[in-house]
Amino acid sequence: MPRNLDEALGDGGMPLLAELGLSFERYGEGWAEAMWRPTALACNPLGTVHGGVYGVVHDAAMNFAASSALERGDRAATLDVAYQTIRPSSSGDPLAVRGEMVRLATSVAYLESTVRDADQALVSRATATFFVRRRTA
Repeated sequence: MPRNLDEALGDGGMPLLAELGLSFERYGEGWAEAMWRPTALACNPLGTVHGGVYGVVHDAAMNFAASSALERGDRAATLDVAYQTIRPSSSGDPLAVRGEMVRLATSVAYLESTVRDADQALVSRATATFFVRRRTA
């Protein structure tokens, strides 16, 4: 059963994400989905989403997915994130973000994330490794 993260829906508890236009809509055990309409703050002077912003969005989506797979009191922290931008997106474009747990071991979690446009075309993808800190009994 997924951990109750209803309070984190919306900006995920991070006002920066709302400022970038990201809003978490749904989650389940080991996955999270968000809608993203990049704001001007997320874009470079040419009007396309800045490459580093994808890293923030992917990290947030994978963190939400990791949290949804863990027991209450357990925590996950990012060790590394690798991402690629496949095609550009611009301010106001409707994008779908999905973070998903690939494997959860005792102290390490492996995750992936995608950003897709309105036609389901891949905009960006990422993988990450998270350190998992289990609560003590």
